[in-house]
Amino acid sequence: MIREKIVIIGGGFAGLQLAKQLNGKADKKVMVIDKVNHHMFQPLFYQVASGRIEPSNISFPFRKIFQRSKNIQFRMTEIKEIVPSENRIIADEGTFTYDKLIIATGCKTNFFGNQVMEDLTFGMKNTQEAISIRNHILLTFEKMIIEKSRTDDGNWNIVIVGSGATGVELAGAFAEMKREVLPRDYPHMNFDELKIILISSGAKPLEAMSVESQNKAEEYLLKLGVTFMTEERVTAYDGDVVFFESGKQIPSNNVIWAAGVTGNVISDFNKDNLIRNRYKVDRYNRILGYDNIFAIGDIAYMETAKFPQGHPQLANVAINQGKNLGKNLLKPNISNWKEFEYEDLGSMATIGKHRAVVDLPKFKFQGFFAWYFWMFLHLMLILSVRNKLAIFFNWMWSYFNKDSSLRLIIVPSNQNSTEQ
Repeated sequence: MIREKIVIIGGGFAGLQLAKQLNGKADKKVMVIDKVNHHMFQPLFYQVASGRIEPSNISFPFRKIFQRSKNIQFRMTEIKEIVPSENRIIADEGTFTYDKLIIATGCKTNFFGNQVMEDLTFGMKNTQEAISIRNHILLTFEKMIIEKSRTDDGNWNIVIVGSGATGVELAGAFAEMKREVLPRDYPHMNFDELKIILISSGAKPLEAMSVESQNKAEEYLLKLGVTFMTEERVTAYDGDVVFFESGKQIPSNNVIWAAGVTGNVISDFNKDNLIRNRYKVDRYNRILGYDNIFAIGDIAYMETAKFPQGHPQLANVAINQGKNLGKNLLKPNISNWKEFEYEDLGSMATIGKHRAVVDLPKFKFQGFFAWYFWMFLHLMLILSVRNKLAIFFNWMWSYFNKDSSLRLIIVPSNQNSTEQ
């Protein structure tokens, strides 16, 4: 039997869902390629960054996921070039050929071309970045207990740029950490000086959600003691001070950039066909100009009647595009392929304990019930039962004790010795 060779670049929500659709199909030889060896559940990165759950609880090794698969292989390497004329891709660790190629590389933090901001602030689009935020924030407090004279200049402020779901959830988590956890860890420090500052370019947080959710989210943030700065744009940062277009300045050594994302494009491939750094595709997710190269998830730009400006870069879009393309690839006749159509199932965000906002297609709700709804849905989306139980246990422990035991500072070392 001649098997069709399908290569999937990227193991995020879209790529993983596509691979699952093709799993066990004898006529398909599938290779998943990613520069890391695990799938990451990005919606809970903020909980890793704030020390609420371990990164291993939301990270799933590809080799474990495909351990029993007879037709799916995994390779850990980074793709450098695509050569469509030869059906070939060039990676750090070699060359791979394909019959069909699917690009599912997702997106990364968008620093809008500001290299200084990229070098000095923290993004949060992968496990390593989330761990780096946790390490840096905790190291700040350890330094402050020694350098107490520096606490008055505000350099330990936590500044979050961007008031979408990521920014809002981070702000809420750190505000609760300031209120419930840090005073017990550092009983001789005055945390009144610590400010959690959320920067928004608009008038309200969560601009993609309903007015009701925006207003409620702002109310929750203010109740938690978050300083919410509206209609402000960051222009520069030197590692110690954040500068704004309005002329304002905020001292801080802890700046997290959550102000947008941009596609993870591959080298110069099809660069003339990019729209906002996403590959333009047809209704079957084929990249325009190619019959055997596809893009799915955050990296794909598809115009439809419902979404004339492209789909939102959400996990649910990626999952459904992966499912649809997988089903299409299993049909022998392309005339039977189904166009992708996305039904918006709503959006949600949590802003601390018992505080969440949920927008569903037919109704909206906030508060206590919305928080439980958010928890349940995210728990159900976690891949393995073991991880579900681990996260549930951590959440329950935190719920009843208002604490977490996961505030470990683990930084890489170049030394082989364990001597202090």
